[in-house]
Amino acid sequence: MNTEPRAKFLVELIKPSHYDDDGYLIQWWRGFVPSSSLSNLYGLALDAQSRHILGESVDLDIDAHDETNAKVPVRGIIRRFERNANRGVVLLVGVQTNQFARAVDIARELRAAGIQVAIGGFHVSGCLAMLPEMPPEMKDALALGITLFAGEAEHRLDELLLAAFENRLQPVYNFMADLPAMDGEPLPFLPMKYVKRYAGALGCFDAGRGCPFSCSFCTIINVQGRKSRHRSADDIEQLIRAHAAQGVRSFFITDDNFARNKNWEPILDRIIELKRRDRLKINIIMQVDTMCHKIPNFVEKSVRAGCKKVFIGLENINPDSLKGASKGQNRITEYRKMLQAWKRAKVLTYAGYILGFPSDTPASIERDIAIIQRELP
Repeated sequence: MNTEPRAKFLVELIKPSHYDDDGYLIQWWRGFVPSSSLSNLYGLALDAQSRHILGESVDLDIDAHDETNAKVPVRGIIRRFERNANRGVVLLVGVQTNQFARAVDIARELRAAGIQVAIGGFHVSGCLAMLPEMPPEMKDALALGITLFAGEAEHRLDELLLAAFENRLQPVYNFMADLPAMDGEPLPFLPMKYVKRYAGALGCFDAGRGCPFSCSFCTIINVQGRKSRHRSADDIEQLIRAHAAQGVRSFFITDDNFARNKNWEPILDRIIELKRRDRLKINIIMQVDTMCHKIPNFVEKSVRAGCKKVFIGLENINPDSLKGASKGQNRITEYRKMLQAWKRAKVLTYAGYILGFPSDTPASIERDIAIIQRELP
């Protein structure tokens, strides 16, 4: 019988936080919005481990950190890698523009210790998709030996891990021109020890990606596309059961606009069935648009599936501002009806609102806020 210890390849997943205006790192005792990227990458890494992509004798040793609600032990990670002869890779995931400086600071320290590092997320993906040339901060990252990853990791994480295992990571991976389908793909997952760091032990998953609208300020359509890609109801059932097995019953559906997920109704029907048939207690937070109340059965089925809160992109109540931002789908005359529809269903609404459009002035902002206070429930 072979009793030799199995080889390990370390995979550290880090969601960085960001600095405030004075350079202090922003962190919270408990997070409110879970990182969909962290959950997705953890699930993909678990799937890669189950298939032994590095060979039958090599195990992936996966760890995760969300710096918004926990300290990232950089020195501890370095020591852990040293004990494993630096066999492994650190992936900084879901890095947004305001988090990129912090991601590079973490990566700089790891690179100085000889550890392989890759950075992915909306900043890298959005810049490569939208800008004519790579911005200076990304060039500086490449000069440090950091790999940049643009696009989505489904079908690509195996390639990245194998390249890191063989010490042949490329400087840039750009998959923006080939967005993968989601149906039947490995599912987002985080163990309870991470989920409990979010208020209310809140899990998360993306039921779909992409948005059909063309708001000028939005990166989603340039990174995830305007075509609806979605998971199946079977996928969502499997995901909910896996989380329920560890006591997670509350979920944030991270779709930028779940109401425009073409599979929203079968997904909600399946969740309703899980609640009815299996007595699963499920609570949901979702993001929707201002016209979702006009979709037949959407509000009603959302409530029956356990929706307790919805986030809505109001953005503004000034028609000129909305027109200038290509936000034509927001019809101000429907705002009150939409909010009352959710209020009647006893669902808490909270909204995003943007100040600083070209037509905004201090006086117009004061006037608009007064209108909101008076007219919108």
